[in-house]
Amino acid sequence: MHDESYGDRPRPPRNPRDLRRSNSDDRTRSPEIDEDVTGKELDRAALLQLRTLDDTNRPWVAKHLVMAGRLVDIAPEVAFQHALAASRRGGRLGIVREAVGLTAYAAGDFAEALRELRTYRRISGDQTHLPVLADCERGLDRPEKAIELSQSEEVAGLTGPVRAEMAMVVSGAYTDLGDHASAVTALEVPELDINRAFSFSPRLLTAYAAALETVGRDEEAQRWREQAFAAERALGSGAFEDPEILDFDDEPADLPKVKDVLGRSKGRHQDRDQDRGRGGRG
Repeated sequence: MHDESYGDRPRPPRNPRDLRRSNSDDRTRSPEIDEDVTGKELDRAALLQLRTLDDTNRPWVAKHLVMAGRLVDIAPEVAFQHALAASRRGGRLGIVREAVGLTAYAAGDFAEALRELRTYRRISGDQTHLPVLADCERGLDRPEKAIELSQSEEVAGLTGPVRAEMAMVVSGAYTDLGDHASAVTALEVPELDINRAFSFSPRLLTAYAAALETVGRDEEAQRWREQAFAAERALGSGAFEDPEILDFDDEPADLPKVKDVLGRSKGRHQDRDQDRGRGGRG
């Protein structure tokens, strides 16, 4: 199913001041929507935002957002195309700009992610994705910009998981610049607790251990690595996560939905660092 079919009619002219990827001259047709998708899979907050759209556009935007959520972890480029399709009809909505930004980030399009998440931040006032914005700067080979962002007033107010994510990104930015001492210091946030395990703890503790090794503090690093392993065990994650076992006679498991996308990309910079050979240090 496509949401755009102009038939013999020419495609509507683009607004030259609209710099969104979804409005580019070379934009492609919208990707297919799965037949089981209704758009009602979205959470209540998302549906409330979509109520501002008319009856023609609302269901199409909703369905593309659901598809973006389903595919962001398994086919990020396709998820990105779904988010762009939603943006063509609902680009003034914060949830749509957020979805475009997060799927662009997942697909490795850091310039687009930066642009869209900045817009989302202006629309919503939400600071949740500041670590993603900083990591986009790293992805664009601008680690200095990532560090500059980390020193902003908004970042000073972060706490909990978001502060932990920012610490890992900033540590990676210092590593990019060869400043390994600062990479260690950047990780020394209140969330770096050797005695407590949170969802982000295994990655944060592992990043700290790797940073310590880089500056020759191997004995301390070993202690933090052991604690990261203990945190994984306590949380049932990493090596202790139960494998997903599928019986081929059963129906396939439900795919993630768009409500799971919001904040889902946190920590994705860890995978990118490993891919780029940074050893997952931030």
